[in-house]
Amino acid sequence: MTELYATGIFLFVLFAMLGSSVWVGLALVGVAFVGMELFTSRPAGDAMITTIWTGASSWTLTALPLFIWMGEILYRTRLSEDMFRGLAPWMRWLPGGLLHTNIAGCTLFAAVSGSSAATLTTVGKMSIPELRQRGYPEYMIIGTLAGAATLGLMIPPSLTLIVYGVSINESITKLFLAGVIPGLVLAGLFMAYIIAWHFLRPSERPAAEPSISLSQMIKDSRFLAPVLMLVFLVIGSMYFGWATATEAAAVGVVGALGLAALQRSLSMETFLSSLMGATRTSAMIALILMGASFLSLSMGFTGLPRALAGWIDEMQLSPIVLIAALTVFYIILGMFLDGISSVVLTMAIVEPMIRQAGIDVIWFGVFVVVVVEMAQVTPPIGFNLFVLQGMTKHEISYIARTAIPMVLLMVLMVVILVIWPELATWLPDNVRQGPSS
Repeated sequence: MTELYATGIFLFVLFAMLGSSVWVGLALVGVAFVGMELFTSRPAGDAMITTIWTGASSWTLTALPLFIWMGEILYRTRLSEDMFRGLAPWMRWLPGGLLHTNIAGCTLFAAVSGSSAATLTTVGKMSIPELRQRGYPEYMIIGTLAGAATLGLMIPPSLTLIVYGVSINESITKLFLAGVIPGLVLAGLFMAYIIAWHFLRPSERPAAEPSISLSQMIKDSRFLAPVLMLVFLVIGSMYFGWATATEAAAVGVVGALGLAALQRSLSMETFLSSLMGATRTSAMIALILMGASFLSLSMGFTGLPRALAGWIDEMQLSPIVLIAALTVFYIILGMFLDGISSVVLTMAIVEPMIRQAGIDVIWFGVFVVVVVEMAQVTPPIGFNLFVLQGMTKHEISYIARTAIPMVLLMVLMVVILVIWPELATWLPDNVRQGPSS
């Protein structure tokens, strides 16, 4: 009954603060403070100072602002525009045509950004006018873009995976490697959806693209070279064990600045705006993480995580049933919170449960990212929906409807991960990593 009482108090204070439009990070601190005052004799202020400092000074967390800055640099320079010009010639011959540039562009940009919103904005501002001009159906343009942009959360460098790794004290490099194959499989599912549309709705196809020679396709591919080089620098350095995730982030920033300077698209204004954009985003995420670390400590004192883990153990739920329940839980939670908040808010309770059930924490990190991706495109608070509304001026309800097939494909991806967990675990288990992650 004590645990039930504590749970009721925590949830009441949390929803009261979130409902009052208090920032998520401050709401977490407030809930933790109330918990410390009610359920422990330890001074809440001292515990808060120590815990927040320890959480904020984590070396692993250094990768977060660096990867965000790298994405901001690419977003504000000509590199992203050139990426689309290099992709288009190779996508036009596929069934579904240039709609595939939404998927391929988001996949490629996700590999150098880590942010779903940055991926959506960058690819969307290039592809939406082009695809509209060529007569592709609006619902396919919007829907494929909304779904594919969520790949920014899965394909490394993923901000959500960094936050998850910091929350459970797990190797960021291993988590990054775990996200590579599932991310590509999910991108493949999205492309298969476009191919299916091509054959099932022939009346909606636009006019065929004019053919171009192979030599012209190869010539246009030169625009892809800078981004591909940056992807190799960032992911390749981790894959071959040359750098940890944090070191790879620094390499990525230097590479992005160097490429932008070579293209002469890096001005002082661009540099400063990318720096300020990265600072704002990093500060927001850091505040959420600080609140989450204090909440984890507070919950630990109440014994709530241990009691829940014991309760799950007594129920003798199979790992698959537990995963199914958590899938529904995270989808519902994602309707009201953004992905990073969902992760840090729940890890204090969910982590003991999955360890008790014998679920691999690296695999679970990939699973969490897939279900959190759904939160980006499910109303009422799907962040990608708001970004797309600003770009296209459509109603949120219309954008959400266009994204339903992509959400169903993400649910299918969860099933695939359960059936073939090696998709997430093979790469981190078989790749040599740097001295520290």
